Order: sequence, then C-alpha cells, then structure tokens
Amino acid sequence: MSSTARSYGLTAAVLVVAVLLWEAVSMAGIFPAFALPSPVAVWQSFVDIVRDGYGGQSLMSDILISCFRILIGFVGAVAIGVPVGLLMSRNKLIFDLIDPLLQFVRPVPPLAYIPLLVVWFGIGELPKAILILVGTIPVIIIGTMSGVKSTPALRISVARTLGATNAQIFRRIVLPSAMPEIFTAMRVGIGVAWTCLVAAELIAASSGLGWLVQFAGQALQVGVVIVGIVIIGVIGYAMELAIRKLENWVVPWRGHD
Repeated sequence: MSSTARSYGLTAAVLVVAVLLWEAVSMAGIFPAFALPSPVAVWQSFVDIVRDGYGGQSLMSDILISCFRILIGFVGAVAIGVPVGLLMSRNKLIFDLIDPLLQFVRPVPPLAYIPLLVVWFGIGELPKAILILVGTIPVIIIGTMSGVKSTPALRISVARTLGATNAQIFRRIVLPSAMPEIFTAMRVGIGVAWTCLVAAELIAASSGLGWLVQFAGQALQVGVVIVGIVIIGVIGYAMELAIRKLENWVVPWRGHD
C-alpha cells in the first residue's frame, strides 16, 4: 500500500470513529436532542438546506459569497504582504517605518475592527475584504521576512564569488530560498482569513456561511449550525490543499536541499 493510500485510509478511519462516537453520545442522551442532534439528523438538515435553502438564501449562494470574500481579502493580503515583507527584510529604513505599525496591528483581534469598519464603510463587501486583509497581512509579511532571513549565507557568498549582482542574487538566490516560508505563511493565512470572514459575517452580513451559522444559532437550529461549521471546515481545508499543490509546483525543491 502506498503512503498516500495509507494516509487517506487513516483519515477515513478517524472520521468514521468520530461519527460513531458522536452517534453514541447522541443516543446516550447526555445532551438534549436539540442541543446535539444525531449525525442522521444533521445529514437531513444538510439535505433540506441544499434543496430549500435557509433564511431566504440558497446554500450555494452562501458558499459562493463567502469564497468570493475570502479570495478578495486573501489575494489582496498576499499581493501587498509579500512585496512589503521583501522590502522590510532588505531595507532597514522601511523596516523601521512599518514594523511598529505591524506589531501594533498584529495582536488586536479582528472583531475589534468590525464596529469601526461598519461605521466607516457600511455593511457592504468592502469592510469584509478589509477585515480579512488586515487580519491576514501580518502573517504574510512576517512569513516573507522569515523566509528572506533564512536564506543560507553560503549561497549568497558563492553567488558573489561568481560575480552575481545584487539584483541577480535577489532574483535567483534570496527569492527562491524565501518561497517555502512564503507558502507556509499563506497556508496559515488562509485559516486566519476564514476566521476573520466568519467574524465579519456573524455581525455585519445578510448572506454567507458565517451569517448562516449565526442566523441558525439564533433559531436554535443546531443541525444547521453544524452543517455550516462542517462546510466552512471542508472548504478551508480544500483551499489549504490547493495552496499545497501550488507550492509543490512553484517550489518543487522544498525538502530536497
């Protein structure tokens, strides 16, 4: 059996065991049926939502809206964060200018920005994209800086000995060496982006998966809440796997230094 098949088999086994434990706890009546519905009841809730939607929105529209918001904010964070991280790691003045603001923003929970963003930009798409960007960009910047600083000094010394210019060293040595850390930051950042999105949709939205969870929770529809949580987890995991595949294509040498 290949390692890939073994990995998939173990994952499937863990999921089966988890569902069986869930069913056992549900049947034991430890929690009321409305508080912990059985897997069968949750599956029925999923079927109902797929067929009829929930709260006036179809499930597919909620998924597409949330994914669109994620892509806008996350791609913006990567597009801004990677160049800023590269500049900060190469220029002391830029580092001194940006780092205090970065360290100030980084520990502030994304929920703290929501009231300001709603007041400034309303409850449209812009504040959600900004919240995702603000929450994700520190991870991207710090990962990029870490990647640049982890470039082996020996590689740079050899390149200089062979007559490489600073631009050539950056393009052919520093940037390729930093790419694995940049992709690691992206994989962490996609999780942060989902956290920020769900936080925004819980408060300032009328559609999306976070809104679905919050709207169903207010009505004590725990089955629907669990469906929303599972869908968020599955999509987030799929996005993380997509970043891994992109990393394997862009950085095929990772792990083979």
